[in-house]
Amino acid sequence: MKRFLIIQTAFIGDVILATPVISELKRIYPDSEIDVLVRKGNESLLANNSKIHQVFTLNKKDGKYKAMRMLIKQFRAINYDEVINLHRFASTGFITALSGAKSRVGFDKNPFSRLYSLRVKHEIGNGKHEVERNLSCIARHGSKTLVRPEIFPSEADTAVAATYQQSPYFCLSPASVWFTKQLPERKWIELAKRLAKKGQVYLTGGPGDFDLCERLKNETGSENCHNLAGKFSFLQSAALFSKAEMNYVNDSGPLHFCSAVNAPVTAFFCSTIPGFGFGPLSENAAIIETSEPLTCKPCGLHGYKSCPKKHFLCGESIKMDLVK
Repeated sequence: MKRFLIIQTAFIGDVILATPVISELKRIYPDSEIDVLVRKGNESLLANNSKIHQVFTLNKKDGKYKAMRMLIKQFRAINYDEVINLHRFASTGFITALSGAKSRVGFDKNPFSRLYSLRVKHEIGNGKHEVERNLSCIARHGSKTLVRPEIFPSEADTAVAATYQQSPYFCLSPASVWFTKQLPERKWIELAKRLAKKGQVYLTGGPGDFDLCERLKNETGSENCHNLAGKFSFLQSAALFSKAEMNYVNDSGPLHFCSAVNAPVTAFFCSTIPGFGFGPLSENAAIIETSEPLTCKPCGLHGYKSCPKKHFLCGESIKMDLVK
């Protein structure tokens, strides 16, 4: 029996986009045990996944280096056949290098990749999807090149979502960690007003997004518009998205929730571009961007807290009449 450890301690979307590596390894090696390491707080994304044997968490708040040492000790005791690090930064590279695994695989951009058994070339901007990049780490095992990610809402998660699933309904996820990835508020208001005439509109997000969603709800001025920010867990949100007429999202976590449950999605790309490899993988998916020839777009891989040029034309010039 083979034992694998997959490491991805970045953001919510990154964890979701790592799941094809899990599903492909389990397809190729049905009797294998597959463990996963994520950052503390993201472990619930992997709940109910029968392909996973155990989920470990890296909790940096209790002392990053102490946590790393404890994990290394655990991993060396397990004696993995292979550790696959999908994270490109030093902390997980160090863990991988000292894991004691027979094979240590990861991207060449990791500072500790020189200590890996196999370094995989990492390229962004050539149109290759992040899922394709991740699967390239297990290509030699016979994996497919592109597989839709997956997450698994439980029956309880589905039951919570079902109380809101009054057809037709639309989900809007207006927030993002990065301001320049976020469609401007006035455009969300325009969209919400239009959709509220057709059915129920649910504004979704985390607890920190409540105020933004409350402003949008109030500005929409419709009884059909509801602020659900902070009310749903990750998997409950995914269950809600799965039955929506359409989900409207930024280039952020909810986009990948939709991909993972094959929910219909329209994604707004402001400062970033789909060519970075983080576009939707749902069967029913649309991407909306500005048609203006902006020399400043894209301005970065992850976006910024404010527009470096002070005009935010990549968001402000998006034409909402293109949105269906």
